[in-house]
Amino acid sequence: MSDIKITIIDREGQRHEVDAPTDMNMNIMEVCKAYDLPVQAVCGGMAMCATCQCYIISDHDLGERNDDEEAMLWEASFVKDNSRLGCQIPITEDLEGLVIELAPEE
Repeated sequence: MSDIKITIIDREGQRHEVDAPTDMNMNIMEVCKAYDLPVQAVCGGMAMCATCQCYIISDHDLGERNDDEEAMLWEASFVKDNSRLGCQIPITEDLEGLVIELAPEE
């Protein structure tokens, strides 16, 4: 029931250290939207658009991508080995100190 600190690097390279609540069932995409960071989230978090794609910069183990996330990233642009969909990363205490970078837009 506490906030964690995560760092989000926007598409211009600016770092934003934000508080992310662990008790509201939020995900990375929703945190980006809450801080008015440029994430479109066209599908509303259903892993169907890749507009919340980000790169995991820090050494956090987020587990494997689920099938929906894997399929969407297969079709997306600018995908790297460390690409994830922000909507598929729930905010938990284990993410304290997470650093992500927003992927370029299409």
